[in-house]
Amino acid sequence: MYKKIKFSASAMCFDWLNVKPQLEEIENLKLDYLHIDIIDGNFVPDFTMGSSIINSLRSATSMKFYFHLMVDEPRRIFDSLNIKKKDILTIHQEASKNLHSDLVEIRNIGAEVGIALSPGTPLDSLEYVIEDTDNIILMTVNPGYKGQPLVPQTMNKIQKLDELLKKMNLRDKVTISVDGNVNPKTIPEMISRGADNLILGSSSLFDKKNTITKNFEKIISAIDSVKWNLT
Repeated sequence: MYKKIKFSASAMCFDWLNVKPQLEEIENLKLDYLHIDIIDGNFVPDFTMGSSIINSLRSATSMKFYFHLMVDEPRRIFDSLNIKKKDILTIHQEASKNLHSDLVEIRNIGAEVGIALSPGTPLDSLEYVIEDTDNIILMTVNPGYKGQPLVPQTMNKIQKLDELLKKMNLRDKVTISVDGNVNPKTIPEMISRGADNLILGSSSLFDKKNTITKNFEKIISAIDSVKWNLT
């Protein structure tokens, strides 16, 4: 028996001079989400796409968007994101001044609610909001730049979150996403520990040594190697 694994393609890893064929290839693979990283240069020291690029991508695809806001005071930019129903809107626990209020606002917008945790942020920071979320991103690298090394301790963190959600009878409601160095070598352990949404970037889906389609075949092979235990 297999649990359902979802896939999110990281738009941050596009070759921006070659976006259209890459987007078409991703659509043909029927991945679940286009992952949109928004970085403001404050919460983490980098910048990514703004609203004009997001709108261009929106007009080019019917894929659902998985927004990941790595910005301080994320609520201030909600209105600029052209959010649709069935999109996921994720904010960092560390960046929100009023986390519960921000999560309520995401729900009111009509998106699925997401919270992201950086590697050093403990799970108990979710104690009073975990029941209000649909998706939790566990960063397995320090946020901000693509291609960073995996933080090994985050593997245990995935398992601890899986156990916590089961204990609270929330496992069927809340998706565990992993973001950072998610590749054929790390995927089997991530899934075995409890991850069920893989955010795929430069070390996997967008590995320049192969096509996106060939890279995805390697990802599927890695998943097929897992000895499934769904109890």
